[in-house]
Amino acid sequence: MSSKPEEISGIIKAQIKNYRSRIEMRETGTVILVGDGIARVYGIRECMASELLEFSDGSYGMAQNLEDETVSVALLSDKNNIKEGTTVRRTGKVVSVPVGENFLGRVVNALGEPIDGKGAIAASGTRPIESDAPGIIERKVLTFLSRQESKLLTV
Repeated sequence: MSSKPEEISGIIKAQIKNYRSRIEMRETGTVILVGDGIARVYGIRECMASELLEFSDGSYGMAQNLEDETVSVALLSDKNNIKEGTTVRRTGKVVSVPVGENFLGRVVNALGEPIDGKGAIAASGTRPIESDAPGIIERKVLTFLSRQESKLLTV
């Protein structure tokens, strides 16, 4: 089978023209210890507090205790597939959950995913799992408004 140099160079030029670099830098680590819903991960040096971490089995955890060489991760899944040697990658996002009035009366897991069998839930926004509680004055105003609204609705 003989090929002409022009054909080969044409193929190479077409491949170079359509080439897209897909280099993706991700910081990964390895589970070195698991027990009581906590995984100890080595190798994730730039992790931030409350960051969402993804395990190689598709489950998630939240970075808790940041140390020089290791990170303690609270497991947010009931899967028991996480073992020593499991790979963990950073997501770069703080753990947050979807919120909204559509969640009232629904049963969700730690990540806000429905587990009651009633289908997906439309969220109106997200909130970090760990956030400051509203101040006392703000809570009193909200309580007063909700009482006034409920009186209006019952009249």
